[in-house]
Amino acid sequence: MKSITRTTAALVLTLGLTFGAAQGASISGEVKKIDESAGKITLKHGPAKSLGMEEPMTMVYRVKDPAMLKQVKVGDKVTFEAEEATSGYTVTKMDKAK
Repeated sequence: MKSITRTTAALVLTLGLTFGAAQGASISGEVKKIDESAGKITLKHGPAKSLGMEEPMTMVYRVKDPAMLKQVKVGDKVTFEAEEATSGYTVTKMDKAK
């Protein structure tokens, strides 16, 4: 019985760490366009493995907090985190690259 409990606990821990790492992975990109009225930003970025994107691309994202759009301008280099939602991909966190 202890063996089953240990195996189950190890599996849960492994899945939790894998899921958590994928959700919090930062993506490097460049701001190409900002649409404050629609709450969207266009980002050119490298592979975003946390979102299942293996190739570099330019893509339009919704933003979770419209205030993020006021902190950047076209041409800024950024790092961001995003998640897939029913309405598309949403940027959940964004910082200017240093």
